[in-house]
Amino acid sequence: MAVVVAVVVVLGPLYVPGQNGPMAHRKREAAHIPQEKTCASCGRRMEWRAKWADNWAEVRYCSADCRRRGVNPVDRELEARILALLSARAVTSTICPSDAARAVGGEDWRALMEPARRAARRLVDSGEVQITQGGSVVDPSTAKGPIRIRKIQ
Repeated sequence: MAVVVAVVVVLGPLYVPGQNGPMAHRKREAAHIPQEKTCASCGRRMEWRAKWADNWAEVRYCSADCRRRGVNPVDRELEARILALLSARAVTSTICPSDAARAVGGEDWRALMEPARRAARRLVDSGEVQITQGGSVVDPSTAKGPIRIRKIQ
């Protein structure tokens, strides 16, 4: 006759992946993560970071560069020029950011290309325009390459 002896050793609470595993204290519930924001300078979407937990309501810029750069009068002029160029065209027409850069910068328009793209992203955030690539509306925070700007109808 064989006797079977089972030994059970309890080492601690049951491991549940994603709840009490490594770095479980750093995981955030979806309900606790605040809504996305848009950078006041570059117009890109800002993802919530744990280091901003205490002052998320006051965060305006996505980086130190954007904080330094801010929004200057040339940026506001580019925004106004984009809207003026779009209002002078047919409702379905688009413009390139270089059109606004050329109108504002004259001979030195190339230096204003990135500021013009930033101005377009800020206008997207305000709900005035859309950014397109290949005729389709794209996310301005992730768009790479040539873009077009059109007024929201």
